[in-house]
Amino acid sequence: MISRVYLSIGSNIERYHHVAAGLDKLEMLFSPLIISSVYESEAVGFNGNPFLNLVVGLDTELSVGALLQVLKGIEDENGRVRGGPKFAPRTLDVDILTFGAQVGEIDKVQLPRDEILTNAFVLWPLSELAPREIHPVVNQSYQSLWDEYDKKQQKLWVVDFQWKDQLISAADQP
Repeated sequence: MISRVYLSIGSNIERYHHVAAGLDKLEMLFSPLIISSVYESEAVGFNGNPFLNLVVGLDTELSVGALLQVLKGIEDENGRVRGGPKFAPRTLDVDILTFGAQVGEIDKVQLPRDEILTNAFVLWPLSELAPREIHPVVNQSYQSLWDEYDKKQQKLWVVDFQWKDQLISAADQP
């Protein structure tokens, strides 16, 4: 069975390089991808360099656990250090946000990911890619969740981002 999956991607160490490398690998494995704008945000939970964040949608026949292992491999290929504090600089962080309409802890992954409701750098790009899709727990569309989100909580902004010689994100977007 094929499932639509949304992933959150973030980096604050050699950000442009690692985000592009992550997209390259995801495209190689799961093409085609749908890609949100790229957002810059302040580090949350620690003092550190700003992050680049985006959301990617893809279709897969893998299980949640098998996809998790692939994503950990992509992070590891990009120098991800494991075992440190939860809130710390990252070369590449790739998290499963949603996996079809699955709910609950599946293969050690909480679905949908709690950060959807708490972090602007996850919700804004997700609402851009899947505005009408319904959060399976709170039963609201991602667009309505973003419309209701207290945007003073976290500051983020769209940045220019080029990938494969194409501008996939432009800072002058609304």
